[in-house]
Amino acid sequence: MERGVADRMNFTLAAGGTGGHMVPAHALAAELKARGHGVMLITDARGARFPGLFDGVPVHILPAGRLGGGPIGMLKAVGSVLKGRAEAKNLYREHKPDAVVGFGGYPAFPSLLAASARRIPTVLHEQNAVLGRVNRLLAREADAIATAFSEIGRLKSAYQDKTVLVGNPVRDEIVKLGELPFPAFDDTAPLKILVTGGSQGATILSQVVPDGLGMLEPSLRRRLQVVQQCRPDDLDSVRERYKQLEIPAEVLTYIEDMAGRLRDAHLFIGRAGASTVAELSAAGRPAILVPFGAATDDHQTFNAREITQAGGARTIQQSDFTPDVLARQVEAIALDPDALANAASRALSVGRPHAASDLADLVERIGKGIAPIIVGPVSEPVAAPAFAAQGVPA
Repeated sequence: MERGVADRMNFTLAAGGTGGHMVPAHALAAELKARGHGVMLITDARGARFPGLFDGVPVHILPAGRLGGGPIGMLKAVGSVLKGRAEAKNLYREHKPDAVVGFGGYPAFPSLLAASARRIPTVLHEQNAVLGRVNRLLAREADAIATAFSEIGRLKSAYQDKTVLVGNPVRDEIVKLGELPFPAFDDTAPLKILVTGGSQGATILSQVVPDGLGMLEPSLRRRLQVVQQCRPDDLDSVRERYKQLEIPAEVLTYIEDMAGRLRDAHLFIGRAGASTVAELSAAGRPAILVPFGAATDDHQTFNAREITQAGGARTIQQSDFTPDVLARQVEAIALDPDALANAASRALSVGRPHAASDLADLVERIGKGIAPIIVGPVSEPVAAPAFAAQGVPA
């Protein structure tokens, strides 16, 4: 149904310049535009350079300092935040958003501060299973907090009455994969594996995955077809190692058509970033996840919790990630075609394919001054989850 002028609202989305922030913000922007609303993006220079995102959406780059770096660094950061806040307040005088939606990251900080100063309703979206630093700083003033997981670390119980479980918005082409049958796989079919390490790759995957796949039981190894994304510095060595192992592999530094690659894949091996986990569960693809050990609050381990506990993934901590351990985990999930298909179904069971629509519903309610409908439990403590070494031999 086409919306009238009276139904049209304006929203400002504020997102840090990483893919983890930008992709869900892009998905929400597309949904809001499809509903006839006006959308503006505030980000930093990195976010403005992301290809293929926010087409037709006005983009504003604001200064935003990262809090840290000693006393001098802190002073510079505060100065940048105050400057960004002032610029955002001027933008809001011109564009008059009904609500401002923050996706975390330091570039979102001054935009949300400006919104609170001008009494514009705000919504925070947290992609990870642990509330990020910027969202923690802004949580008290926010009108609603949208989460991607049912349990969120570092989220105070005092905010439970404004916290809504919506999921992590992913692109439509990924959501549609979950509506398709899992790729055919039996005792003779090729086993197609997709390996990525986030937008910048991960050297440990380049070091471990080829040798791990080379250690597979012969009946599985000879059926491998691998696509691996890696850092430019690792490209030649990874390609040469697969050649030595006689494993067919396409090795590249950037995967443009992630939906197409994921569509063909039987198994994913990679990091447990929030967008990655959301895409795997929306598409229904089994995974072996290796959380980034240096992630703030170890949030990638917590990101992997839900899909792992559901049986859709196996989590291997980076300290345990060796070729032998990887080989045993791939065999455990892929030697039995039924087990692989079952893992795919279990991954899909925790997917939230309507996250963009549900988040848009929430944002509309807040923009209209309507209280959020509370859905989903939350948690405050952060402790090492018991599933962290699931399937890894002692």
